Amino acid sequence: MSTSEHNENVAYEKIASLGGGHGLFATLRACRTIADHVTAIVTVADDGGSSGRLRRELGTLPPGDLRMALAALARDTERGRLWETALQHRFGGNGALNGHAVGNFLITGLAQVMGDDIAALDEISRLLGIRGRVVPMSTEPLDLEAEVLGLAEDPREVVAVRGQVAVASTLGEVRRVRLIPADPPAAAPAVEAILNADLVTLGPGSWFSSVTPHVLVPGIVQALAQTSAPKVMIMNLVSEPGETSHLSMEHHIHMLYQHCPSLRVDAIVIDLSTMPGAPVRRHVERAASLLGAKVIYRDVREDDNRGRWTDRHKPRKLANVLAEVRNGVDKVPAILEKDRAAADRPGRGDGTGFYSTT
Repeated sequence: MSTSEHNENVAYEKIASLGGGHGLFATLRACRTIADHVTAIVTVADDGGSSGRLRRELGTLPPGDLRMALAALARDTERGRLWETALQHRFGGNGALNGHAVGNFLITGLAQVMGDDIAALDEISRLLGIRGRVVPMSTEPLDLEAEVLGLAEDPREVVAVRGQVAVASTLGEVRRVRLIPADPPAAAPAVEAILNADLVTLGPGSWFSSVTPHVLVPGIVQALAQTSAPKVMIMNLVSEPGETSHLSMEHHIHMLYQHCPSLRVDAIVIDLSTMPGAPVRRHVERAASLLGAKVIYRDVREDDNRGRWTDRHKPRKLANVLAEVRNGVDKVPAILEKDRAAADRPGRGDGTGFYSTT
């Protein structure tokens, strides 16, 4: 690993982070503090809001999750924060611009000018002073389709639900998702980043629309199998209404395994507040073993400064546990001694619904 003149806390030279949306944002905020170079590898199946409108009208990659990743990696300077705010700014009013984000226009417009989505993202990265890159997992805009139970008159009948927004908001039970077109090509810079990384992260985020799609791209799966970097999966803090409200922590892991049985990861990071004690931990660790993963329990949750948990990861805490992995997953204790009593305290999350935030 290298040292950096920019950051004395650097633990890695290169990190590749896979995901999308707000979950990836938190991971990138953590990674930018412990690495010289961070590559965000972003899902491209969004069909809602400003991204969906631009995609339908112009046939482009949905820019929203790409914009979020750029904002997360913007340099922590006055100029970087200005551009972060500008990228995330949404127009108001009652006209056609209402709800559109400035960054979505910038990404889409520059891609049209340059004739290359990735070149446009690299140019914006330079503008923001990013030490790294933001790239799509595939250069094709993709659609998400789910097999869902509980929507038909016969609750056993499987119904196909198409579109990321429809899948995320379904009232039924999602059993499986697929990408359309199937087996899309992986973006070459995404594959390169995974192969050259010193650490690879996956998650957190919407399980079926931001995390699972990555393991449905054959080129990404192959790169994950070939990389020598440790692979760390970061679990969500709360279940998502509709999409995963029926899934326990254990079932989240099972679902990823069912979609990609060949996937192997080295560690799974789970927040202490979401696990009630040893019995449930054993179930989760059994599921993690399907992926060849060691489970690491840490306090990675943000609070509201009034003693109450939020449903967001705190970047500084997340950075600390990711930095622990640099010397080898086998050297990282599953639970720190200072946290052992708290980990076994009754009344924490139940790991099934999955958790209480009170």
